[in-house]
Amino acid sequence: MMRKTQMTGRCSTPQDGGLRSLRRGLLVCAVSFAALAAGVGGPQGLSRVAQAADVSPSVYAPISPQRMSDAMKVLGSDAFEGRAPGSPGEARTVAWLIEQYKQIGLEPAGENGGWTQRVPLQHTRVGKPDLLQVAYAKNILQLEQTKDVYFTTGRGVDRLKIQNAPMVFVGYGVHAPERGWDDFKGVDLKGKIAVFLINDPDFDAKPDEAVAGKFGGRAMTYYGRWTYKYEEAARRGAIGALIVHDTAGAAYEWSTVIAPGGESFDIAQSGENQPVLMQGWISTPAATKVFAQAGLDLPALRVQARQASFKPITLPKARFSINVPVEVSHLESQNVLGKLTGSKHPDETVMFGAHWDAFGMSKDAEGHEVIRHGAIDDGSGVAGVLEIARAFKAGPQPERTVMFASWTAEERGLLGSAWYAAHPMAPLEKTAANFTMDVLQMAGPSHNVFMVGAGQDTVQDDVAAAAEKQGRVMLPEAMPERGAFYRADHLPFARAGVPVAALMDMAGYPDLLKGGVPAGRKWLQDYMVCYHQACDAWSPDWDVRGAAEDVALLYTVGRTLAFSQSWPQWKPGSEFAATRAKSAAVRGGQ
Repeated sequence: MMRKTQMTGRCSTPQDGGLRSLRRGLLVCAVSFAALAAGVGGPQGLSRVAQAADVSPSVYAPISPQRMSDAMKVLGSDAFEGRAPGSPGEARTVAWLIEQYKQIGLEPAGENGGWTQRVPLQHTRVGKPDLLQVAYAKNILQLEQTKDVYFTTGRGVDRLKIQNAPMVFVGYGVHAPERGWDDFKGVDLKGKIAVFLINDPDFDAKPDEAVAGKFGGRAMTYYGRWTYKYEEAARRGAIGALIVHDTAGAAYEWSTVIAPGGESFDIAQSGENQPVLMQGWISTPAATKVFAQAGLDLPALRVQARQASFKPITLPKARFSINVPVEVSHLESQNVLGKLTGSKHPDETVMFGAHWDAFGMSKDAEGHEVIRHGAIDDGSGVAGVLEIARAFKAGPQPERTVMFASWTAEERGLLGSAWYAAHPMAPLEKTAANFTMDVLQMAGPSHNVFMVGAGQDTVQDDVAAAAEKQGRVMLPEAMPERGAFYRADHLPFARAGVPVAALMDMAGYPDLLKGGVPAGRKWLQDYMVCYHQACDAWSPDWDVRGAAEDVALLYTVGRTLAFSQSWPQWKPGSEFAATRAKSAAVRGGQ
């Protein structure tokens, strides 16, 4: 299906030199009466997000790009201080979200008849190290936090202290019996520092290597995620874990790694669930030095780690030590939950969600205090949730309950959504689907849309069909090596068996109506410079209609589910199908 183009005037484009600060010189055009009738304009008049009428507003109706822009402006403002959990910015954010839910006309869906669900968190922040080094037989290599390594702790200790711990290179640190792979070979890691490579064993493999394709090729599996590696280190008793950073394997630069500023959030845990005492990253230059002074060649070991016969290697006579004070606090953050109760099947739920948190205030690589505004990540998703809620409220009462969730602590490890999945406010066995929006593009209408983890379940097929009706095509993520499917709030629901559909416009280059793929590539490349940085800030020059198209897709599919008795299914090859199958009886065998 081809898009229909609606032209309403002559325009010219300013030559502004690019998108470095996510600003885009848009066309100043006449706006059609249809655009006004669709409610695109705000109370202060139409901003440039809606002035270029090269696509009919019916494509993204009833979603309003202007209201989405207005919401992102508020959420990304300095007054919200980057929306860090437990900060004054959280209190302002939660209060604002509750007010939006009330104005829309939603019902509270939180605990005790309220709007929120408490999420107990432990917050730690490491100070300036008194000691940070690797000692060898005849010399000592001093390391520097944020330059050479970046570490945090998830333990509730007042001092992170490790003295002369052996260092063990565990390759990619993958234990996957179903794929015939075990990097650990029974080696004891208790009291040691486990050093990992990021991503999967086949990430850098050449086509003729035996490992090629064993873990999906360039597509990241959960074994490639940093969260898995920390979890595996803890399971095996390591006292610390360091992941060797490289931009390609991690899918982000070192500046993103150090963005949290030494702080860490986690669900308060004890006993066997304790994380490793120290977890963090080591830059490739620093890791190369650490290995070289132990007489080891890191580039050569990278190649060895791609072989199933690889065995862990203890760095000869290398002992890691760290001594740093830690500030520990406990807090209760909040998920914000609203709903529209179903008229016929109130115990069945369709869920839309996005995370409200960002990285708050912290120091950048130069030591300057900055606000990491998070206007796109994930102010865009929250704006989408609010628009979908308005659309549902404006129509007939849904037959199934529809829930609207704004999650906390996604940037700290999907903690808010994970807490909900463990303590659901509606039965997950009867949750038909979870729709998640995280990082939507601000460069205008596009011919395509990307689904992370495409091919997992039938609800994704429904989104593809809806995209076709928009005159667009849904594509699988173009950069699966980034592991986007394992990096957003739909993941805890997938693990619990709930079918999911997640849109993340970081997953590929938009094929824009204005400028095609080259323009879409430029938008994404420029945005990645601002990913988790202070420059992820609201701009009046955004063209939010592209984001609105994506939001409209999920609304369309979710609305159909809300007025039906169908149950989306996992595809037979999905790793999540078995979990869902266990509760089929409560859904009438589906």
